[in-house]
Amino acid sequence: MSQTEAIVDAVGRICERFDDAYWLACDTEHRFPEAFVKAMAEGGFLGIAMPQEFGGSGLGVTEAAAMMHRIASSGAGMAGVSAVHVNIFGPHPVAVFGTEAQKQRMLTPLIKGETRCCFGVTEPDAGLDTASIKTKAERRGDTWIVNGRKMWTTTAQTASHILLLARTSARGRKPTDGLSLFYTPLDRSRIEVREIAKMGRHAVDTNMLFIDNLVVPADDLIGEEGKGFDYLLHAFNPERILIAAEAVGIGQDALRRAARYARERVVFGRPIGQNQAIQHPLARSWAELEAAWLMTMKAAALYDSGAACGLEANAAKYLAAEAAYKACENAVMTHGGMGYAREFHVERLFREVLIARIAPVSREMILNFIAEKALGLPKSY
Repeated sequence: MSQTEAIVDAVGRICERFDDAYWLACDTEHRFPEAFVKAMAEGGFLGIAMPQEFGGSGLGVTEAAAMMHRIASSGAGMAGVSAVHVNIFGPHPVAVFGTEAQKQRMLTPLIKGETRCCFGVTEPDAGLDTASIKTKAERRGDTWIVNGRKMWTTTAQTASHILLLARTSARGRKPTDGLSLFYTPLDRSRIEVREIAKMGRHAVDTNMLFIDNLVVPADDLIGEEGKGFDYLLHAFNPERILIAAEAVGIGQDALRRAARYARERVVFGRPIGQNQAIQHPLARSWAELEAAWLMTMKAAALYDSGAACGLEANAAKYLAAEAAYKACENAVMTHGGMGYAREFHVERLFREVLIARIAPVSREMILNFIAEKALGLPKSY
């Protein structure tokens, strides 16, 4: 058994402790899956891609993607992976650009599950145009004072810390110059966390943050002032790869449920799975998900080898999200009216898989990037 197979097997044993009823209850009650996250932390998996000297496993994105795929395919869906996702890619700028003291102080408790991080980058008026964010940090002695707003910040209801991007100086030669990155405690006396009611993934909160004179110690600045966006770029490709792996897992889970139902459901004296109108959409989804998984693993292998992988990571995210969405739609339609019922779970997967099509970057922006970088067409944004 390879190392990756061993990880998948161990994570699978944890996932088996959390059945469909658990995830349905978390979704219905809007309850964060604390027990699941605790089990993953105790298994040592929250730091799978973090340095060993700080308590992590020191493994690559390939192993992390395999782990997230296993969680997603277990029935946990996007709720399960979102509960631990930020631990896998979020601290990457700290691991690469932080000082040794910062890594020890910030990464070790995060890996142990003693702290929880949220990601404060997106803003209401900026969206994907990160250079246009308005949150500002002003230097005052040994501290920074931060004011602004953040949008779509996951797990902020329970997070103890925030990885925060703010403008510390005017735009320079590049629009993204002057943006700085901080990892600091989420001080709720200075940050109002307001949950956003949303369509799916009810178990994991998403929020809007209102930041009012947040005091950030100078020691919480990651790397050089004004280089924050460049540091975030190092996490973009791993995140796209992980999202792709998660989407494939959700799609394959939905496909398995649909195939099982098609084998068991008898109408007009024969299983509905005998009809090609049922068979062909499911077979097509199987092929599309397998292809997306191969692209995901290719992107992960390139990243882990130190090679350029921007095109592959974005293509993997695009292909996986589209294939998973179609698989979930096919699963609902295969179940017919029961696909609309919560007890069969495919409606939950269908609601949650939409996230992979939207975040962290839209499919249209990915196609823009591929058109420019792979085909040499003029930049359109």
